[in-house]
Order: sequence, then C-alpha cells, then structure tokens
Amino acid sequence: MAFDRFNSGPRQMFDVTCSDCGKQTQVPFQPDGARPVYCRDCYAKHKPKRNDRF
Repeated sequence: MAFDRFNSGPRQMFDVTCSDCGKQTQVPFQPDGARPVYCRDCYAKHKPKRNDRF
C-alpha cells in the first residue's frame, strides 16, 4: 500500500538550538549545518508569506 511509508512509527527527533533566538528545540530532521534551523515561533516569523488570492 502506498501509505505504509507514513505509518512507520514515531519520528526520530533531533535536539537543536534555534538560529534566531537561541532556544533549545527539536526538529524531525538531521540538520546539515549549512542552513539555519528555527524553533516554532521563529520559523513562523521567517517563513514566506502565502498569497491566498486566486
């Protein structure tokens, strides 16, 4: 079944320090060190604005 890959159990989380505020947080991917990693609050400030107009 195509959706089996999404039901592989709990995700591995990685401890990181937010590149913006310095707060400790966890992310579901292994950071590569080449790009900044943000906590949930700082990510919301940095993510691109969505254009909801059609």
